Amino acid sequence: MIVLGIETSCDDTAAALLQDGKTILANVVSSQDSVHGPYGGVVPELASRQHIQNILPIVDGALKNAGAKLADIDGFAVTYGPGLVGSLLVGMSLVKGLSFRSGIPFVGVNHLEAHLLAIHLEHDVQYPYIALLASGGHTLLYLVKGVGEYVHLGGTRDDAAGEAFDKVAKMMGLGYPGGRIIDNLAKTGNPKAVRFPRARFKNSPYEFSFSGIKTSAWHYLKDQGEAQWQARQADIAASFQEAVVDMLVNPTLRAALAHGVNRIVLSGGVAANSRLRAKMAEKGGGEGIQVFCPAPKFCTDNGAMIALTGYHWLKRGRHDGYELSADADLTL
Repeated sequence: MIVLGIETSCDDTAAALLQDGKTILANVVSSQDSVHGPYGGVVPELASRQHIQNILPIVDGALKNAGAKLADIDGFAVTYGPGLVGSLLVGMSLVKGLSFRSGIPFVGVNHLEAHLLAIHLEHDVQYPYIALLASGGHTLLYLVKGVGEYVHLGGTRDDAAGEAFDKVAKMMGLGYPGGRIIDNLAKTGNPKAVRFPRARFKNSPYEFSFSGIKTSAWHYLKDQGEAQWQARQADIAASFQEAVVDMLVNPTLRAALAHGVNRIVLSGGVAANSRLRAKMAEKGGGEGIQVFCPAPKFCTDNGAMIALTGYHWLKRGRHDGYELSADADLTL
């Protein structure tokens, strides 16, 4: 079975062809970093306009890279939520049109589910596992028992981890996307130079909060003065990153130990962070827990994870109708 997966939930236009849920025939992504960079974050209206411009060339490119034609496709998979509603509608409209014209079935894919399953594009990870999904829009913790079997353990009470990276990078004038820039800058800094606070919830051990550290960073920069903190950018970046990583690692490990699960999977754009990957592997290894990380290209939004998730549901006989609508607030 060959599935064409299309992802347009936020600011990446992506398409991929996947065969039998294992072989990636093509995986094409167009980023909008240069479009949103001047604003320090994603502008929804600009994102949807860019998707309209990019979607047909990206899908055509994926088909060309795979050496395939539309007639070779057995099913379509498209993100229908959560995300920016204007962006979601672009991908959904294209897939509905292609399905109507060709008679090829399609399924709507939950973006969150796709991230939880993305690890299987590269690794044969046995179920169950604890999955940390950390991105610009989400910070969630799940017990993954199988395809379609997810237990929500906790999530952020306010900001997402990726959003905190972006906002602090903007405060420091570092550019966008902030997570990647801070990660690179932190490699030459001292993670103990500044003691930023770590949020903990005594009665909710699997929950997160990043608004406090974001505010703390703002006050620190203001109190220091620009001339002072400009000379210590690497140390500030390393200290801020270390605090965020600690707040992600500790609840995830607690969840794995409490549920007797010896496998942890990282997912979402923040899972590409080198310090998070290293510290989770280090602390997990000390507890006899295996930690699995997708390649960075499968941490960020991509069509391959959509195609993989769609493959599993198409294989089970699910076909969605044209009445399926975009759901910006879709949960899992």
